[in-house]
Amino acid sequence: MKDLFSIAGKVAVITGGSRGIGAMIARGFLENGAKVYISARKEEELNTTAKALSAFGECVPIVADLGSQAGTEAFAQALQEREPQIDILVNNAGASWGAPLDDFPENGWDKVMQVNVKSIFFLTQKLLPQLRAAGSQEDPARVINIASINGITYPKLTNYSYSASKAAVIQLTRHMAVDLAGDNININAIAPGFFPSKMTEYLLDEEEETAPTSIPRQRLGQAEDIAGTAIYLSSRASAWVCGHTLVLDGGAVAQAG
Repeated sequence: MKDLFSIAGKVAVITGGSRGIGAMIARGFLENGAKVYISARKEEELNTTAKALSAFGECVPIVADLGSQAGTEAFAQALQEREPQIDILVNNAGASWGAPLDDFPENGWDKVMQVNVKSIFFLTQKLLPQLRAAGSQEDPARVINIASINGITYPKLTNYSYSASKAAVIQLTRHMAVDLAGDNININAIAPGFFPSKMTEYLLDEEEETAPTSIPRQRLGQAEDIAGTAIYLSSRASAWVCGHTLVLDGGAVAQAG
């Protein structure tokens, strides 16, 4: 029982791992003994993050652009060449777009859907041999899809493709989880609320004073919150948790009704 939350020795892949929630999860995994691959589009930023995270364990950067099918497949191939088994895949890379409803552009829809939904499906598909090789009945391989509370409640923003994509992530998680459970691969999702990140920084000046009081727990999300949840979903403790979305928002969705 003392090892229920251990991920020591596991191999993890985190897309969008150079900053924000991805980097928070990466550090948590590294500090708890996992080998971690992180990806991002921007090489300099990715390498800087990997160098900093290497103080906590083995962190390997791979430049990848999940904004295209070719980029997704190239990233999968790079991982396949390096690792015969992958214990944990965190599909965290994301994109957002905001525009008034009357003016919302098609490219703002397509870009977000490609990164937030299509790349999740096809990266997981391409890595199934490595995930199947890592999983056992007692301790399955894990896929963690990062959704959002914007896919559950009204976002109060004009991010139409983003909220639709995150709702799709939640349903895709349910669907794939049932189909892959028999292969000893558990798929779950996390729907974060307000965490400080590059994607939310434009809101912080306006929201950071009011967010803590508008959230029942009266604070923003912290690195320990997202990392701890991801560690739980990757450990023996959650081996029988399959197809669910864990809402991580300090009570905001419950408050919204």
